[in-house]
Amino acid sequence: MEDQISITFLHHGTSHTYSFPSTSTIADLSSQVQADLSIPPENQKFMITPKIGILKTPFPDPMLPLSSLTTKKIVLLAPLPSELKSLSSASATSSRPRPSALKSATPARHRDWRKTQEEATYTFGTIIPLPYLPKPERSRRFLERLRDDAGIKASMRKHKFSVGVLTEMNPAEHTTRESRTLGLNRNRGEVIELRLRTDAYDGYRDYKVIRNTLCHELAHNVYGEHDRNFWDLTKDIEKEVERNDWRRGGHALTNEEFYNPDDTGLDEKHIDVGGWTGGEFMLGGKEMASKTKSEGTIHNLSRREILAKAAEERMKRQNEIKRSDKGASQK
Repeated sequence: MEDQISITFLHHGTSHTYSFPSTSTIADLSSQVQADLSIPPENQKFMITPKIGILKTPFPDPMLPLSSLTTKKIVLLAPLPSELKSLSSASATSSRPRPSALKSATPARHRDWRKTQEEATYTFGTIIPLPYLPKPERSRRFLERLRDDAGIKASMRKHKFSVGVLTEMNPAEHTTRESRTLGLNRNRGEVIELRLRTDAYDGYRDYKVIRNTLCHELAHNVYGEHDRNFWDLTKDIEKEVERNDWRRGGHALTNEEFYNPDDTGLDEKHIDVGGWTGGEFMLGGKEMASKTKSEGTIHNLSRREILAKAAEERMKRQNEIKRSDKGASQK
């Protein structure tokens, strides 16, 4: 009889132990999770410590033996089956078929199949608007446009980002007298929520402002804290998205469905103070605790000092992006 090994992992605080033949691989564990917990492989992420890191399908090494993981701590980062079911039901309820103008099919000269496969892998698995808010079909179009944005797709492909669910957040549930949440990333890419709507629910925020927020949230797939590594990655993603956006300058902004000239992003009343709780991108607050190479640690600054620091950092990032783009265009 073949020797057996035991693999134990945590999922939402619950411990699960499975027995496998000693020759089993990480792919066998994924299949067992799908069979027992009803979690599709595309929604599974295994965080393994120490050293190995996060493994997700398609696995870099699907033949990785489970025997090498018996002494590791394994956490399954995946939505509960009930959450997936409720999100899918909400999506089905809110979706409405829309007529669309179909163009005649013409043969493509060339198709990059590797790129096509990567774009299908490194993307957002499910798009879900909030069906109880007005016009959920508009929110769906907004989220789909973000998913299909050429710059977002290029950056996700480069960094091999895959996100289980992209959805919107209800502004009323994420606003206090001292802070507003623009985005939220749960469990490093399990779910990303974005504040699409204005606070008065009378329209939508500007597309490019929301896209920058999404860049911020994607960086939290790698780094949880607002440290130097996080901000460097966020800046890289923002530049990649701008550089690969083939629509830049090609359309009049006033013709865009989600163009909002009054939404300029972070202003003097709403600043990013690095206040993260469970991956939430908080705006506002009474303390700023950030650290960069050029400035030490900042504690208990006055509101005016916080505003000045935030404006300085914002302008610095914008100027760096402009200089980088200008240099690229001259090459």
